[in-house]
Amino acid sequence: MASRAGTVALPSDLVDLTALLDAYYDLKPDPDNPDQRVVFGTSGHRGSSLKTSFNENHIAATTQAIVEYRRQQGITGPLFLAKDTHALSEPAQNTALEVLAANNVNVLVDARHGFTPTPALSHAILTYNHGPESHSDQADGIVVTPSHNPPGDGGFKYNPPHGGPADSDATGWIAHRANELLETELAGVRRVALTEALSRAGSFDFLSSYVDSLPEVLDLDAIRAAGLRIGADPMGGASVDYWGEIGERHNLDLTVVNPTIDPQWAFMTLDWDEKIRMDCSSPWAMASLIAQASKYDIATGNDADSDRHGIVTPDAGLMNPNHYLAVAIQYLYTHRSAWPSQAGVGKTLVSSSIIDRVAVDLGRQLVEVPVGFKWFVPGLLSGEGVFGGEESAGASFVRRNGKVWTTDKDGILLALLASEITAVTDSTPSQHYTKLTERFGAPAYARIDAAASREQKAALAKLSADDVSATELAGEPITAKLTEAPGNGAAIGGLKVTTENAWFAARPSGTEDVYKIYAESFKGAEHLSEVQKAAKALVDGVIS
Repeated sequence: MASRAGTVALPSDLVDLTALLDAYYDLKPDPDNPDQRVVFGTSGHRGSSLKTSFNENHIAATTQAIVEYRRQQGITGPLFLAKDTHALSEPAQNTALEVLAANNVNVLVDARHGFTPTPALSHAILTYNHGPESHSDQADGIVVTPSHNPPGDGGFKYNPPHGGPADSDATGWIAHRANELLETELAGVRRVALTEALSRAGSFDFLSSYVDSLPEVLDLDAIRAAGLRIGADPMGGASVDYWGEIGERHNLDLTVVNPTIDPQWAFMTLDWDEKIRMDCSSPWAMASLIAQASKYDIATGNDADSDRHGIVTPDAGLMNPNHYLAVAIQYLYTHRSAWPSQAGVGKTLVSSSIIDRVAVDLGRQLVEVPVGFKWFVPGLLSGEGVFGGEESAGASFVRRNGKVWTTDKDGILLALLASEITAVTDSTPSQHYTKLTERFGAPAYARIDAAASREQKAALAKLSADDVSATELAGEPITAKLTEAPGNGAAIGGLKVTTENAWFAARPSGTEDVYKIYAESFKGAEHLSEVQKAAKALVDGVIS
């Protein structure tokens, strides 16, 4: 049977919204079941009400835990509360409001009663804490989103006063306390009725704060002067109103390709596994926009909370996220004269090593960190880091004057940067990438999964470099065996092995009985296949 990947969803693919919302309130998690406890991954707690992994009790307990955490940390300012367009986001936001109001937290919700991108929440927190108006207290925030996950999923993420994703110390404490509350059937959770919670909540104009500040971080004058035709696809997500306002307020020739908001995402084309997933780095999920590429000089997509970007050019279609990261870095570090000359290039250790070669060419230090955008937060906030990017199409960078913009991934920013690059250089990002490969080589990159038990995944996460005795990988001498990131010394929760022309990294999955193998070779696709096979043999030999 032929795959339906890239074809429009059928009615049978759509989530039953009534069942989904009923399950949110009706199903109660069993705290003794590991699959039904609160678990914070790299981007908050995620799950589905239908699987009893994202339900009213989870959100009530997690919100109470956040209240207690912020009290413990002395955080007394407002809490910005945002939601995306997933069906479970509004009921989860309402539950959170009820708990926050009962605990006398000053909550600020969207002034338009609309949807708020993750970067707009980060921007709001930072504007309050570091903006022109001084405050004696500190703000933080919650964004209710499972990012690009399917329509039946929900997500709940805490951003402390630094504006970015909470670190593992904070999320570990919050998750532990939330699970304690689940075990006591919410005995320690304070709550008021929704009507009272709504009456107590204040409001904040997330959209104006973010959109009106964009000239501080991007050269919108150049985009306007070039007359670029821009197509922006919110993919049914929180950026829909933002893109319209960006075009109108900054007088850009910008078309919102699809302004439809549908919690079932019936208009989406199916992803590689025939599931609905708003992954703007996937050619299958982005098939509708790719088909319209010739209409625009630059077309872009964002996921549901707009923290990821997809770049489509008329000459090459959808760009690989790694390719665009390399181009963005090469452009920004040569077109931001006010950025500190000593600032390094931030990337995750599973991002393409063509970035390493670009950094060397720029004369900049490479700052390689573990997977997770939280690792870029300190540098972006202090000014010591001006750019952070990861292979999964997430990145952010500082303002033109070198001051912090967001400390969370900003898909809108990176999408608009593609237009700036095209306007200023008269070449598309994909044309720039071709030039980079002519100078530095064209890497072949892929990620695959390998089966592993829970015990094997635990062994992989705790590996030390001394556990690896191999000296060769796919015909080349091994140059490094890493279990800590070179950029900050943090544990990577797995293993990275490098040679002169290739590398692989292996990390355990947090949700499936597999580990992920990221691999890349500058010697072509055939050698990449050899690297993948050798990587699996090496890792299996160490963890078995």
